Amino acid sequence: MPARPLEPHGENRTLALMVDYLFGRGVSKALPKEGFRLYHSRRSGRVKSVYLDGKLFATVKPNGAMALSMEGATILSKSPRFRANCVQVSDEVAEFVRGGKSVFCKFVKWAGKNVYPKGEVAIIDGKGKIIGVGMAVLNGSVMAQFKSGAAVKVRVGVKK
Repeated sequence: MPARPLEPHGENRTLALMVDYLFGRGVSKALPKEGFRLYHSRRSGRVKSVYLDGKLFATVKPNGAMALSMEGATILSKSPRFRANCVQVSDEVAEFVRGGKSVFCKFVKWAGKNVYPKGEVAIIDGKGKIIGVGMAVLNGSVMAQFKSGAAVKVRVGVKK
């Protein structure tokens, strides 16, 4: 059975608090004021998924973390503070990331200060465009220092 949406009262506030907690204070200012719909679990009452105008924005994991969709990462990237949750890769591997392949340490140019293992990250190319979203394997401070091993497991890449 699909999750049921609750009444819209306070949903934007709930989402803003979740986004600020997970991605840094002030990131929620990039969120649109209307159009969000939060779906809650019937059994536990927890938020399961977030939709914006009928498109998946993010899925909320049981531990409270958010798995962003490409649309969600694109919207949040409008906030300059969201860059602390990004990993920049060299342009030579951007095409592989778009195809959903993992990012390896030797191709990481830069990683934000909020990048932690098992944390949600957006992958950007040299121009600052989001090319994928995934889960960090390493801390952002060591990604660029290592020369081998996986840095980010890409969940979804941009389809051209």
